[in-house]
Amino acid sequence: MKELQKIKELDARYFMNTFGPRFPVAFDSGEGCTLFDTEGKPYIDFFAGIAVNVLGYAHPRFTAAVQEQCARLIHTSNFYYVGPQARLAQALVTHSCADRVFFTNSGAEANEGAIKLARKYFYEKGEKRYEIITAKHSFHGRTLAALAATGQEKYHAPFEPMPPSFRYVPYDDAAAVEAAVNETTCAVMLEPIQGEGGVIEPGEGYLQAVQDICRRHGLLFILDEVQTGMGRTGKLFCHEQCGVEPDIITLAKALGNGVPIGAFLAKQEAAAAFKPGDHGSTFGGNPLSCTAGLAVLHELLSTNLLEHTQKTGAYFKEALTKLMGSHSVIAGVRGRGLMLGMQLADKVPAREIALKALKKGFVIGTAAGNTLRFVPPLVIQRGHIDALTRCLDSVFKSLNHQTPKEGTK
Repeated sequence: MKELQKIKELDARYFMNTFGPRFPVAFDSGEGCTLFDTEGKPYIDFFAGIAVNVLGYAHPRFTAAVQEQCARLIHTSNFYYVGPQARLAQALVTHSCADRVFFTNSGAEANEGAIKLARKYFYEKGEKRYEIITAKHSFHGRTLAALAATGQEKYHAPFEPMPPSFRYVPYDDAAAVEAAVNETTCAVMLEPIQGEGGVIEPGEGYLQAVQDICRRHGLLFILDEVQTGMGRTGKLFCHEQCGVEPDIITLAKALGNGVPIGAFLAKQEAAAAFKPGDHGSTFGGNPLSCTAGLAVLHELLSTNLLEHTQKTGAYFKEALTKLMGSHSVIAGVRGRGLMLGMQLADKVPAREIALKALKKGFVIGTAAGNTLRFVPPLVIQRGHIDALTRCLDSVFKSLNHQTPKEGTK
């Protein structure tokens, strides 16, 4: 019996079926931007474990740092000082607009912490302000409060009643944010680019307008950079490209290059609202995860990886846009840096295309039902992109319902 079949049988028997039918592959190892399945077949990775593995696989300096820390010490708890935690906190503050950091284990926990901090901030001020404005089609995590912040009803229905005090407005509509503010509003929480919502990038000036609204009404401005942060769009943080300075920033995914870690960063005025006992975590910020975060930050800041991401992302977006000119099933290409989306025609399920690409040796993601999502390791090269483009061209040509656009062959 092949190893994959054994794994599938164990999964079917023992694992809670929360992910539905998985893609029919189990990866066993990786190197650079290539994954290898249990049979040794190679795949070029354009998904990076959902925008996580920014340094790719078996990165020598990252691997050495994590291995060394594993051999020294993995966990002690936050009752004691943690050297890598203090150094990672310093590094994040030094290279951001924030003053303080708290470490978590995931993006959902980071967003939970941001929600708690926003409410505690106004509690300390003696003001009954607790409602948070978020965007429709957003995604902030799977815990109950983070799920309640998520502006997608399909995620809410099975778990109602949801925690109250979230108000949803259309994305990329500053006037809707203004209209939603009331005497109980404490914060606005947005993604600089909506990832799970379909890689939706707002128009120029939107985040600045929302920041202005927050400043005028005395609200906290929270940016969920769980997916956009840590170099994904070509800067350490996506909001740097948008001319804003949020009061609270949430991170995870790429921060640990696969080692679970999240964080929320805050300016001093907001951060000071947390007092001893207000928040905590057993595993958050342990020596191993923070060593991983330090290694990622070092690579992003001491090499040309951010510049590479900008240039390679522009090349990638141009290649996808050219492909759109030859295939009517492609409805649009959008995104920034190496966070790109290709929207397909309504009757073309993205998963079908992703499966076809997988069979040809390419790992790509999906979002919002009919969008292909490309969030590869930041070390991806143009040759990989060219190979994927040829693959997608072949896949689209094979669709029975493909109708070439007028003037194309």
